[in-house]
Amino acid sequence: MEFSTLNPFWGPQTSYLNFCEEDYVITRYIAEFINTLSSLVYMIYGIYGLWKLHQKKQTGARSIPYCGLIGVGLCSAGYHMTLKYHTQMSDELSMHLLTTPLLYRILSFQTSAQYTRTVGIILSIMFTVVMVVHMVMDEFLLHAVTFGTAVYLIATRTLKIIPRQIRDPYTRKKVQHIALFGCASFIFGYVVWLIDEWACRALIGARETVGLPWAFYFELHGWWHVFTAIGGYIAVAIIDLLTSGKVKKDSVQQLAFPLPTISRLLSAATGLEKRK
Repeated sequence: MEFSTLNPFWGPQTSYLNFCEEDYVITRYIAEFINTLSSLVYMIYGIYGLWKLHQKKQTGARSIPYCGLIGVGLCSAGYHMTLKYHTQMSDELSMHLLTTPLLYRILSFQTSAQYTRTVGIILSIMFTVVMVVHMVMDEFLLHAVTFGTAVYLIATRTLKIIPRQIRDPYTRKKVQHIALFGCASFIFGYVVWLIDEWACRALIGARETVGLPWAFYFELHGWWHVFTAIGGYIAVAIIDLLTSGKVKKDSVQQLAFPLPTISRLLSAATGLEKRK
């Protein structure tokens, strides 16, 4: 991506990935301004989740996935701010540090102690192998495939557990609606990520045409952050509800914005409120 005439505070780019946002346009201290700013959405959702747990005095191991969300936000912001190789590696490492505990929690739920240990050992070995190979050999495909597989397993396993764990049909439908919305949000984020890659020239032209601040809306990698942050938060929150046995009728209403509103809209669209 093109650089502006500003003198980059962080020096030349050393990361092997760059995105469609033009570098050092807003300030010399931040390489990709919108991509950095939008990364904070992960942190906001993670902090909200920790705050809700603290209110209920239910911290401990349940806090780990929310800390993972915060870590993804910090590492992503650091990467897009500096465009350095080591911050890119930390960004990609943080993605697996979020999905691996979620996978462990959902795959070992209601299983024997032996099976739980086996799952933990396998996931630990896979995590170590993937990250060592990725960082030593710059093998991006392995990172992408394993992350995508983890997301798929988390989504499908969660959707299977919801009917088994939530007996009340009204509450079950509400949780299913939000879980499916999380899947759709993640998929939509991936679509805009692809468009950002494939239609970069057209997007730059559109930004130049509309000017600031409207040009910010065409920074699609930033929207990838927003929508995957929503999807990631939903995954963490729903898995936490299911595996902790704390599902209540108002559980969806206690989720972060905009999910209570989304839930009401989906319920109205499917006639769920009328059948309550």
